[in-house]
Amino acid sequence: MANSEIPSAHTWKRSVTPTSTGAQQSVKRARLDEPEVPIVSDAQAGPSSVWNADNDDVPMNDARTGQSPKKARPKKFKRPPPPEPGSSEDVILHDVMSLLGAEQVASAMKNKSDYTSPLEKGQEIELVVSELSSNGESLSLLPSSPTPWVVLVPFALPGETIRARVYANARFHSLADLVSVVTPNQALRDMGRVKCRYFGACAGCQYQMLSYDTQLELKRKVVEKAYNHFSGLPAHLLPSILPTIPSPKTYGYRTKITPHFDIAPNSRGRRRGKDAKDDHKDVTAAKPFDLTIGFGEKGRRRVIDIEECVIATPVLNKALTPAREMVQRNINTYKRGATLLLRDSLKRPDSSPANASTSTGPVDLALEQITNPPAPPSTETRSNELSEPVVVPSATMPLPGEEEEHICITDHKATVRESVGDTIFEFPAGSFFQNNNSVLPSLVDYVRNAIFASTSSEAEAVRPTHLVDTYCGSGLFAISLAPAFIHVAGVEISADSIASARQNARLNNLPPASSSSSSSINKSIVFTAGKSESIFATVSHFPPTHTVVIIDPPRKGCDKPFLQQLVTFRPAKLVYVSCNVHTQARDVGDLLRMMEQAGKDDAGVRRQTYVIESLRGLDLFPQTSHVESVAVLCLRDVEG
Repeated sequence: MANSEIPSAHTWKRSVTPTSTGAQQSVKRARLDEPEVPIVSDAQAGPSSVWNADNDDVPMNDARTGQSPKKARPKKFKRPPPPEPGSSEDVILHDVMSLLGAEQVASAMKNKSDYTSPLEKGQEIELVVSELSSNGESLSLLPSSPTPWVVLVPFALPGETIRARVYANARFHSLADLVSVVTPNQALRDMGRVKCRYFGACAGCQYQMLSYDTQLELKRKVVEKAYNHFSGLPAHLLPSILPTIPSPKTYGYRTKITPHFDIAPNSRGRRRGKDAKDDHKDVTAAKPFDLTIGFGEKGRRRVIDIEECVIATPVLNKALTPAREMVQRNINTYKRGATLLLRDSLKRPDSSPANASTSTGPVDLALEQITNPPAPPSTETRSNELSEPVVVPSATMPLPGEEEEHICITDHKATVRESVGDTIFEFPAGSFFQNNNSVLPSLVDYVRNAIFASTSSEAEAVRPTHLVDTYCGSGLFAISLAPAFIHVAGVEISADSIASARQNARLNNLPPASSSSSSSINKSIVFTAGKSESIFATVSHFPPTHTVVIIDPPRKGCDKPFLQQLVTFRPAKLVYVSCNVHTQARDVGDLLRMMEQAGKDDAGVRRQTYVIESLRGLDLFPQTSHVESVAVLCLRDVEG
């Protein structure tokens, strides 16, 4: 509904379909409606008026003796380990502590109250949203709290008055569901923009109610906060964050989806084969089970049923229906749940129906693939395959404005074909490749322009001639940028990815290294599988003053040995492309500090450092909080 149609108070509900006893409830689209649950004020809240998940259903006396049970000895609180640096939990904690302020955080830590929540599970509270976290949740300061505390609530916007129900507590903050928006932010929220009927329940998207310009600005601020919180660098070393590069498509762009499904808990481990169907009947007769095939529910470790994903490409949505029907018909044959793979591909010249007809996925539900927008390592590993494939009918269709036919690949071993500008790439469907093809030309162009941007004749005199693409995968940057360089080397720890990169070089008629050539300039491109601790060993002959290094690591970022190799090699320019701007900021800060230390340790070596020329986000996943980021660094002499 449009802004003018939003009532002053409405409920954001997780609507469920009633099922028979013991059955799992299937969650449908969250909707706006009248409040169903009365609100308990802070003054009224107490042990007797608040449901506590930890103490619910405690018996008042022992049924056998009639005596009151002995009081349980209170458990000694054990502080959990800190979150993984740069992880979603770590990012949230930094946002929470930033909102509370250094003085409040220090006081709580001194009093050891950073885990002492003033809120009970199940308690409903009214809040005014202060800001959005880098992960897209709203952050609200808890009013009149004895302990400095923040509440995280999804799908709420800054300035809104909301009602929320707490479902978990963590360090300095609580997690809560959005119950209702009492006073919406009319300038930001427009529910008429929402195109997905699962928005508000599915964990995939956070920003569908926002204008696209607002989404881009929020993502610019995420990059800014990441460098303020994680780089450890003084403000004068950080340039202003450039505007976020937009995606040409804001819906229907995602070229890969991985729907999940589970089976009835009491069916796990049953025998398989010719008697599986009868065995399943016996088990499910006692406890009915609603099969859900879809993605993770926001704030829950369960899957909701999804029949359409509006950010996925049309060919994937066309294939999703028969894929779901096939699983429903064959659900009795599964010992465990599974993840399906649906991937958009151009039709290859040698394609046949068989090429796009089978799907094999890991048996364990990988909910985080959707909950946190994808940023996998260079090759997605699948440690536990189904012993039998999920057979899915192929789906083919031409897309508007495109001449080539698209197909849906559902076998992780089959070959996917994509074009980025005039460059063709092929790779196994189960391996990593960026999931928004529409924005990749903009990404490649931006990196190319950043590399060759020059502001003086001196810079032109040392124009880069050599390119090293680390974490190169199937060769996106190395192959796309090869025409601009004389020598290109792609380095990757995955041998399978290197095989794909070499094949892609041949597809695009790029010459491998050769000892002889009739041309005065012998251009070459080489891909090598190497270990991370010696990743530059294969390019030690490249002249550092004419070399550019592109870094595109997995979400965890770079390790210290890799950064130390950069300090030793000292290429003229670095371009760091990241799917996790927080680990990128950490790595850039570490690199600059390591360069400074190297200058102190080696008195006879010319002192140099890297200067951050630019920082910019790129919107790889519209409607979500995820932002890709590009940092450009240039080597400079240190004066004095």
